[in-house]
Amino acid sequence: METMLLDSSESDLATAAALIRQGHLVGIPTETVYGLGADAGNERAVRSIFEAKGRPSDNPLIVHLADFSQATNYTTSIPKLAYTLAEHFCPGPLTMVLPKNERIPMATSGGLDTVGIRVPSHPVMHRIIELAGCPIAAPSANTSGYPSPTSAQHVMADMNGRIAAIVDGGVSKFGVESTVISFDDENSVRILRPGCVTRDMLLEYCQCVTIDPAILKGLADGEKAASPGMKYKHYSPKADVVMIEGTASQVRRFAEENASDTTYFVIYSGDEENFPGKYITYGADSLQQAHSLFAILRDLDSLGADKVYVRAPAHDGVGLAVYNRLIRAAGFEVITL
Repeated sequence: METMLLDSSESDLATAAALIRQGHLVGIPTETVYGLGADAGNERAVRSIFEAKGRPSDNPLIVHLADFSQATNYTTSIPKLAYTLAEHFCPGPLTMVLPKNERIPMATSGGLDTVGIRVPSHPVMHRIIELAGCPIAAPSANTSGYPSPTSAQHVMADMNGRIAAIVDGGVSKFGVESTVISFDDENSVRILRPGCVTRDMLLEYCQCVTIDPAILKGLADGEKAASPGMKYKHYSPKADVVMIEGTASQVRRFAEENASDTTYFVIYSGDEENFPGKYITYGADSLQQAHSLFAILRDLDSLGADKVYVRAPAHDGVGLAVYNRLIRAAGFEVITL
């Protein structure tokens, strides 16, 4: 098919919403990354998401709503704590895993009895949901396993000819997918995928916030993924990615011994002076690194890199989200200097 490139005018957003109602797929901007949107209740449309991305069918999708109050239409129960968190983080980059009802097909939930619910804050995505009049399932709009898209151009590179349209809403604000949480009890939550809503932010409203071990280690054999991004290798360019833990000086010495014409280093901004190898910087702090990470991983392919060493980010705050994406991009290959 021919993929249309739409803008954020009201008429183009109405076109995008109509396509979704008709069962088509549309690339949509959100504040996290670009999503590949379809009517979450239309099983045929949802299955076409998996086909377009080459995504395993047991990898659940997140359902996007215009307002958290609509969650009662698609779930069987909602904890009181979820309403508290919604008051403070919705709309925004937080997804809450809740028990689903029959209005959400098993195809959407990846075969689980739960569904991830999110209210996006990006005005374009929000308006499309309103105009479509249906919940929108929207994983990242990229080829499965490749770095997530943070611009309409990234989506076009991956999805041109596979989907009906792409809405250009500018570059994504945060650059990594939403934080996904589940509820352990009435006062406690578990982070299944880290994002820009951090553990410390959640602790302002929860007595306990647990970091799921699979965030850094992957799932055990046979364990089901309760959240997108938990089970498979993700976010990886064609180049072989390795994460390196160390100080700026340690990374510099490592580069002196491992530099080559097709080897690139992804380092902190501020560490580039007299760096002994080919490099790209990805920010001086975790927020900057989250914003630029996926675009840089894509750029490395266009530069012809076949080996990429990335200096590891912080392990806390937003840095945990960046670390989580990188350790999966690296297939859990980490060198400690």
